[in-house]
Amino acid sequence: MARADVDDRRFETPKGLRRSAPFRGSGDRDRFGRFTEWVARAMGTPWFLLGLTLFVIFWMVWNTFAPEAWRFDSIELGFIALTLVLSLQASYAAPLILLAQNRQDDRDRVQIEQDRQRAERNLADTEYLAREVVALRLAVKDLASKEFIRAELKAIVEELDRRDEEEGAERAASASAS
Repeated sequence: MARADVDDRRFETPKGLRRSAPFRGSGDRDRFGRFTEWVARAMGTPWFLLGLTLFVIFWMVWNTFAPEAWRFDSIELGFIALTLVLSLQASYAAPLILLAQNRQDDRDRVQIEQDRQRAERNLADTEYLAREVVALRLAVKDLASKEFIRAELKAIVEELDRRDEEEGAERAASASAS
């Protein structure tokens, strides 16, 4: 019964909120990659440097001032065990950081490709809109302006007035002839 509750909760919770630790989850194939990114992020913090510094200071103080029976590293030999621990930490940290950088490079490559495609679409849209603006300008250029319409109406009115005058003159001539 408890197993069913856990499964139900997984489907109710958004995917990004489900995991809290780098190795959590059962069927995730990318756990190690997330772990490497978690390590790289953790090692790049001031808290990590402060913790490592305190660890080294504690190690050196303990192996210098603690009773001889409690010491596990010798100051006379140059803290060989401390050097070994720090070398081991560095030898694992460097490849993990490189793996995290490779994953980031892959994400950047995908992002760059998406940006390129978006830029191509934007360019195509811009070119289309520029062609449409030119077509609208040409269409507006062909449209009659107020001045053109006024001039045409004035010419028509003058033509009608001239016809009226001619018809009036013809009526007057035919009336005088009759």
